[in-house]
Amino acid sequence: MRQKAIITSALPYANGEIHLGHVASTYLPADVTTRFLKMNGVEAYYICASDDFGTPILIAAEREKKTPQEYVAHWNKRDFEDFSSFDIGFDLFYRTSSPENVAFVRNVYNTLKKNGHIYESEIIQFYCKNDKKFLPDRYVIGTCPHCQAQDQYSDLCEKCGRVPEEINDPKCAICGAVPTKEKTTHHFFKLKNFGDSLFKWLDETQTLQKDVKKYVQNWISTGLVDWDITRDISWGVPIPGDESKVFYGWFDNHLAYISSAIKLLSDKGLDGKEFWNSADIYHFIGKDIVYHHYLFLPAMRLGIDSEYKLPDYIPTRGHLTLQSKKISKSRNWYIGLKEFLEFYPADYLRYYLISINPYSQDDLNFDWDDFATRINSELIGNLGNLVNRALGFTKKTFDGIIPSTDNYDEKDKEAEAKIKSFSTELYSLLEQNHLDRAMKKVMEFSMYFNQYFQHKEPWKKAPGTNTCVFLAANAVYSISIALCPFLPKSAQKVWEQLGMNGNVKDKPWKAISEIGLQSGHRLGEINPIFARVEDADIKKRKEKFETK
Repeated sequence: MRQKAIITSALPYANGEIHLGHVASTYLPADVTTRFLKMNGVEAYYICASDDFGTPILIAAEREKKTPQEYVAHWNKRDFEDFSSFDIGFDLFYRTSSPENVAFVRNVYNTLKKNGHIYESEIIQFYCKNDKKFLPDRYVIGTCPHCQAQDQYSDLCEKCGRVPEEINDPKCAICGAVPTKEKTTHHFFKLKNFGDSLFKWLDETQTLQKDVKKYVQNWISTGLVDWDITRDISWGVPIPGDESKVFYGWFDNHLAYISSAIKLLSDKGLDGKEFWNSADIYHFIGKDIVYHHYLFLPAMRLGIDSEYKLPDYIPTRGHLTLQSKKISKSRNWYIGLKEFLEFYPADYLRYYLISINPYSQDDLNFDWDDFATRINSELIGNLGNLVNRALGFTKKTFDGIIPSTDNYDEKDKEAEAKIKSFSTELYSLLEQNHLDRAMKKVMEFSMYFNQYFQHKEPWKKAPGTNTCVFLAANAVYSISIALCPFLPKSAQKVWEQLGMNGNVKDKPWKAISEIGLQSGHRLGEINPIFARVEDADIKKRKEKFETK
């Protein structure tokens, strides 16, 4: 682990609200990781931006009688508010339409062209005579030539993850008409130039997921296709020397990782390029954009002479389904983040999504009944129970003052050893991006101390009672710090009930395994941390959801 890190997530498209599927695979794992790194003394910055350009935004803005600038400004603000309500702690949430990114994108293009990686070619492009416009990207749907999946976009098959050279059975996504083909001149990036260097980078970067690397290398072996980086629309970053055209959104959007980071670091008086090249670089993504992040993005950085280093980590996770059905905004089968947080605390959703989300490309499923069961039996029945019984008993029996210890028996020594090894066990899992396993480890630690408390029976006030209360309260102290990356608000509530000052997130990671509460320390006010999720509420949620 380097002492510097830049963390990014796939950029949210500025064309609609954030839903549960967005946060599950990218933003929440990135936020947990950033908080963990900061607690370990890493100078870490979490960077994101709204993805502002593209045909869908242009058409949506026209429909709402707004300029594209007004339209994306609305969604940039709304997205940031939604993320903030979910305690996603960006150090900067910027935009791809920022002047810094527009200038950076054009400079990258000029460098790529100077280095011989750009050429122009006349192509035949789909054109809708009914709508009187060229149909780039998501305005052509058809059958994927690779896996034969139907109703796929022309720039990405969501089933196999490949980028089709040309979609089969094309139709205009606006009106459904079969488009004609017309001539236009486009700019291309020579992706074919980078096959060997990309293969070598994948081979040598041991921190990338092995299963993802393997199939990306298979793509390279079957032959890369040069990449059309031009679009015949008015809303985008203009091509230098050919201002009537704009860059394809995937050319400019991931460059905002760099330009936004440079802005943040420069505003702090730091050398952004030097920081980037001496830091661990994380790009958190969902499995549908592997092609872009493992091929296009690194190839472009290689093409500008590796002026900015390639990523060290690209944590890639599967998609979230809802009640075992694919999320679909067009079919209104999704749960908006804002709506969800009107019913339940952010930490309930954070806990659930972390718990069900492995470090793999396997899809995960949000289920209302499972959500309620996990919150009630795990978060409340286990963790909340330990906090209440350990601190509540101390309040009732010792007037809220941590007692002096008696002689330790074997069970006490085992309990103390659990505390002292806790930070190292968690560190190892979080460092390897196994956030679900780390969360499970916290719950196992809590369960152990519930059982320890039950075994010692301090309410009988037999010899050893003081030691039991002392160690159980210190286990709660450890949990409050360990919860910080996962459930920041709940961690702070526990911290305050422990009678501690300041913000628990400012404690170093190693403090998890310290005996932080000394004899004579006075606790704060003790109240339940969590409230039960009622069956009647879940029934309402399911009924409302299933009428969508």
